[in-house]
Amino acid sequence: MTPVSHRPSGDAQSSFFSNDSARKPAVGNWVVAYTDGGSRGNPGPSGYGVVILGEDGKVLGELSEFLGMHTNNVAEYSGLLAALEFALAKGHPRLRVVSDSELMVKQIRGQYRVQSPDLRPLYEEAKRRIAKLEAFQIEHVLRGKNKKADELANQAMDRGMRRKSEIKASVSGSPNSPVVAGAPPVRPLRGIVKEGKINLLEGSIPEGTLVVVMPEKALGQRAGKP
Repeated sequence: MTPVSHRPSGDAQSSFFSNDSARKPAVGNWVVAYTDGGSRGNPGPSGYGVVILGEDGKVLGELSEFLGMHTNNVAEYSGLLAALEFALAKGHPRLRVVSDSELMVKQIRGQYRVQSPDLRPLYEEAKRRIAKLEAFQIEHVLRGKNKKADELANQAMDRGMRRKSEIKASVSGSPNSPVVAGAPPVRPLRGIVKEGKINLLEGSIPEGTLVVVMPEKALGQRAGKP
């Protein structure tokens, strides 16, 4: 189990990642994110879970989200993106990720090619966020050593499936009652435009849904953010 390190600045190596079995996380400002994602059906109802720990072992955050109908691998990448977003937003410049997804870990390391069109935009977004960190490491562990993140991912899937069942029951039991009452709150979904198409980085949108698209920067300005 060899951690892979990344130092975007001040490093003469040609690659962001290096295999160095002697390298250990340096002391100072490191946080560890245990990430997991799953899908019931593959593809099917999916979700991710993330646990972030400080250097002292204390929990800094627990993240979980229902993603809709996706594959296991999309859910795994969504968990990684959530961990990276947390580190960047909370000012943690050094991040170590622990995942039980061998595919994702080896793709991030550059050991496997990313051939799936569904995973490619997620992989590219992960690299973009990693490049903003001072240092980054990622390693693969067996599922048994990632229990808390797995538990959070399953809780996310449970929430999403239960919500869907409640909405369906509301519609069938009371035709005149609005479905909106049982629906989750509307929130922006992030995506990347590539070759004229928008690839969602998280969540899902039902076929035929009318949407409004705007650059993320413009959305922040409307919300009063700098």
